[in-house]
Amino acid sequence: MAGSKLSNASSSPLERPDQPLGLTVHSLPDASHVAGKAADPQRTVAGRWKMLLVLALCASPVIASYVTYYFIRPEARRVFGELIDPQRPLPDMAATWPDGSPDNLRKLRGQWLLVSVAGGACDATCQQHLYLQRQIREGLGREKDRLDRVWMVNDLAPVPEALRPALKDSAVLRVDAAALASWLVPGQARRLEEHLYLVDPLGNWMMRFPPALDATGAARVKRDLERVLRATSSWDTPGRQSTP
Repeated sequence: MAGSKLSNASSSPLERPDQPLGLTVHSLPDASHVAGKAADPQRTVAGRWKMLLVLALCASPVIASYVTYYFIRPEARRVFGELIDPQRPLPDMAATWPDGSPDNLRKLRGQWLLVSVAGGACDATCQQHLYLQRQIREGLGREKDRLDRVWMVNDLAPVPEALRPALKDSAVLRVDAAALASWLVPGQARRLEEHLYLVDPLGNWMMRFPPALDATGAARVKRDLERVLRATSSWDTPGRQSTP
């Protein structure tokens, strides 16, 4: 008997009698339950927030650039210059270079401009501004080529020869005083000649600096310029020569 049992146990599977397979049927998920999950408003809202977050992360470099550029508005206490709002574009105004060649102020677009205004005789305030313009630009280090120094002469007086060395690498343009006054505006109870003005590469006058600048004030002007230049590194063309 034992041998018979062993013989049956070791028989080939093909020789064993057919037997029905045991099947276990599992219930399928309720369709209404699945649809309810898909339509769950909380899941929908969460998905939308995730999508908005991804979009915000992609756009963050651009947003940061604009926020930095307009840092003056929310944090005016940190800024020395006064923001001009709305910005005023360079006018279609005739100008003349020291050699007598004509030009147009709009040709100055494409680079940051630090502008002073004075008559050709260049009084003490004018000379101080020319000096500070040079010092501020040099203080920008490797970024200095992005800034042009501009002196707008608003009368017919000749420029003293003694000033020529100090005007090297500076743009000196003689313009009509009335036309210039329709674009640049001084602070309350101040004269146009008392300020330095900042013009962006798009040609917009965007900032006016306080009068009576000294070394401390010039350092604060430089800090303003450094912030603006960092925020707008792709706006201008470094190294442009202002003088013809």
